[in-house]
This record gives sequence, C-alpha cells and structure tokens, in this order.
Amino acid sequence: MDENFVDQNSEDNDDLLLDEELVLDPGMEAFETTLDRFITVASVEAVYGEPIQQENTLIIPAAEACAVMGFGVGSGTGMDVKGSSGNGSGGGGGGWSLSRPVAVIIASPGGVRGEPVIDVTKIAVAALTTAGFMLSLIVRMMRPRR
Repeated sequence: MDENFVDQNSEDNDDLLLDEELVLDPGMEAFETTLDRFITVASVEAVYGEPIQQENTLIIPAAEACAVMGFGVGSGTGMDVKGSSGNGSGGGGGGWSLSRPVAVIIASPGGVRGEPVIDVTKIAVAALTTAGFMLSLIVRMMRPRR
C-alpha cells in the first residue's frame, strides 16, 4: 500500500473505515442469517419429533440431521492511478442440509427400545440399480470378441 495514502489526514482515514464497516455489515448480516438457519436444521427439535403418548407407551420419532455450509467475505481499499481512493467488498456462501427419519424410540412399562425406520424405496432403488448393472455386465461378457 502507498505510504502517502496512509499518511493522509486522519478524518479521511476514519471515513474510509466507516465506509468499509458499512459495506461489510450486509455481508455479516447474511452470514448470521445463514448460520441461524443451519443451526435450526441441526437442533434437537429437528432430530427428535413430538412424543406420542398412547396409554402406557411413549413413542418418540428420531431423525438424522446433517448440515454443511461455506461462506466467505472480503474487502479491500486502494488508490487508482489518478490518486483517488476507493474501496470494495464482496461475499458469498452456500450450503446443503438433509434430515431423514432413522428410528422410533418406544418407552413402555416393559422397557425402552429403538426400532429402525426402514426406507423401502431406497432399498428398491439400490436393488434395481444393482440388478441393471449385473445384467449389463453379463450381456457384455457373453458378446463374442472381435
């Protein structure tokens, strides 16, 4: 950075710092909002559903929650060739979240036990994919070589 830029009178430098803070503030606000949403996804309420009471039995649905996020903010100040100052900033982010039921916890006078939730659709898709792969491999192996 040019020393003349730093040595300018202090009021100009204070104004630049204030402008920089104002520019970064919307980026930080977006970061906080995004972070709050991801924390909500992984909260206990997202993992354990409302308990269901039926006579002497309590049923608690349980889920798996996963959240991944990334975020970046940057800013800079400087001078152009004519000697006028400028500043800029930017930011961006993104993420992914998933929650799915995995078990049911059953508490009764006989004890507490967990019962897994089986996703029949996922099993069927995996079985069909495997069968298709095996069939195409068998057909390919039975073809005569050229």
